[in-house]
Amino acid sequence: MSLAYLSLGSNLGDRAGNLRRAIFLLRSVGDVERVSSAYETEPVEVIAQAWFLNCAVALETNASPECLLASLLAIEREMGRVRSGSKGPRVIDLDILLFGNEVCNSPDLSIPHPAMQERRFVLAPMAEIAPAAVHPLSKGSMRELLEALPSQGQIVRKVMDSLTVTD
Repeated sequence: MSLAYLSLGSNLGDRAGNLRRAIFLLRSVGDVERVSSAYETEPVEVIAQAWFLNCAVALETNASPECLLASLLAIEREMGRVRSGSKGPRVIDLDILLFGNEVCNSPDLSIPHPAMQERRFVLAPMAEIAPAAVHPLSKGSMRELLEALPSQGQIVRKVMDSLTVTD
């Protein structure tokens, strides 16, 4: 079993419901060990769109990184995600942030996620559920990476303490 950390985001429809459904569907890929609070975040890069609801999930899985990615893409499709452009509105976005201590750079998959250390909407929920988890390249912990971000910048605010998922 490997421990993967995932980032989940939604800015279309019932954002909290979309995150809960994605977390439920992740059970087909492994054991959901921890789920962060939900954070409302302003969009990055493409700013003319609705704000996101984001969270982080710790997932124990037997899948390889490539198989996990394929499963995440299948969940996105099942939930109605249409990839019509980079960084645009989406019903669900599932990203692999970390996969154990693995480093992977292929055309289809980069682990650790290449921009995670620059994104408060990723690091705030990660620091909540895994403050001591270490970025395998920078060697900084999630808490250290979050604290190193400039105080001015992207708005990220906790809006729900937990995303309870029921069967």
